[in-house]
Amino acid sequence: MAKTKPSTNKAAKIAKGRGPARVPASQKPEAATPADRPPQTKQALVLGLLQRKQGASLAELVEATGWLPQTTRAALTRLRQGGHELQKEKRETGETAYRIAAAHVTRSRKAA
Repeated sequence: MAKTKPSTNKAAKIAKGRGPARVPASQKPEAATPADRPPQTKQALVLGLLQRKQGASLAELVEATGWLPQTTRAALTRLRQGGHELQKEKRETGETAYRIAAAHVTRSRKAA
């Protein structure tokens, strides 16, 4: 007697009702339109916090982005590598605050 393999056809599973559930368009939540709210990336958020007069501490950056501290420090390193001049200063509370000094970005040019 020959053994038969169970069907692994994705279309057959969907046809039998075992496929992914689909939400009707009328039940989907309305997303904010771009005119209502400008797109905000985490990188733009970090830059905004660093451009403030008082700058931002590592804890403030971690809380704002939801990143781990090491990821946040890596983002600061990438900003330095990208040409931003970061200044470090101690606050009265003893924590270190980071601030962007100048907003110039230098890019390397390829040799012809």
